[in-house]
Amino acid sequence: MWALILGGLVLGSVLGMIYLVSRFMKFPIVRKAAGGKKLPALLLGILAVAGIVCGTGAAFGAINAEIVVLHLVFVWLVCDGAYRIAEKKRGKKFGRYYAGIFALGITAVYLTCGWYLANHVWRTPYTVETDKAVGSLRIVQFADSHVGNTFSGEEFAGWVEDMQEENPDIVVITGDYVDDDTSWEDMAAACRALGTLETTYGVYYVFGNHDRGYYGPGYRGYGGGELAAELEKNNVTVLEDETVVLDGRFYLIGRRDRWEEQAGGRASMEELTAGLDPEKFSIVLDHQPHDYDAQEAAGVDLVLSGHTHGGQLIPLNRMGEWLGLDDKSYGMEKRGNTSFVVTSGISDWVIQFKTGCRSEYVVIDIQGQKVQTERIQTEH
Repeated sequence: MWALILGGLVLGSVLGMIYLVSRFMKFPIVRKAAGGKKLPALLLGILAVAGIVCGTGAAFGAINAEIVVLHLVFVWLVCDGAYRIAEKKRGKKFGRYYAGIFALGITAVYLTCGWYLANHVWRTPYTVETDKAVGSLRIVQFADSHVGNTFSGEEFAGWVEDMQEENPDIVVITGDYVDDDTSWEDMAAACRALGTLETTYGVYYVFGNHDRGYYGPGYRGYGGGELAAELEKNNVTVLEDETVVLDGRFYLIGRRDRWEEQAGGRASMEELTAGLDPEKFSIVLDHQPHDYDAQEAAGVDLVLSGHTHGGQLIPLNRMGEWLGLDDKSYGMEKRGNTSFVVTSGISDWVIQFKTGCRSEYVVIDIQGQKVQTERIQTEH
């Protein structure tokens, strides 16, 4: 699927660049500089498009240059259509090529906003109410940090400080903590930042699809085992199809990532919830939001996921749902007695723009009935 998407991006970018060259040739300043001749105007159009591609590629990388080109093409097509309608109603041509001016301006403003939404982090609160006599619990959740993309390991410490100010009972990391290109230095620095967190019941982590590395340990210098060891060295509990009991009131169920199912390496929700006390409130950490039916059937109370990046870009926000890859792209919903939360992520993968959402960490307040029994210490 990703090969088809990337192939489509490349083809669209090539066709888009040809279209953009023809559009730049329409600017009066280009025609004047070319002396009214087509070949010099063509060369100037190619130079203008090459400048945009090379400039954005140098600043953001090749994939993001394609994103810029595709956005510019789409906006320019819309502006060209509006321009022709306006000329037809006006009854004569404009002296300036306003379609091109507006297309460049709108795209620049739109993608600047998209860069800001991806590279800054907001706080998103949710409240989950339950009839169970479990009292309250404050969870801070984040996912998809892909350390080294929009912030370094050292810069990540600033966002950790913001999460600490929430006074969390627990902090949970729902996968893709690092990326395939995250250096050892960035990974280790980010883990040290997590080690500064002070919570009531600890910090917990589950693997995402990028964390173990798609290209093997040799590519970036470490694998999933080394990542888990570095996390645990900084007081982060790694859960792989494991359950922890918090204060005798809550179950925290950490799942292996969905891609491990193909190798038979992931337990089902039925297996993970067998024998659990239904009076306790159960929280599932599952990187990919793709097992909602089984999770609802298992009777868990809350499922926390990431992976989707909130849909990333308009109009692709819900493509994962349309293609059956995800049960939900972003936000909170309730199915039966189970609440589901999907975060857009605290950072980004390769793409440096979010136009359909924004980067975030999530604060979830669980509010239950008053605890009837004396609380006990956290147990495993």
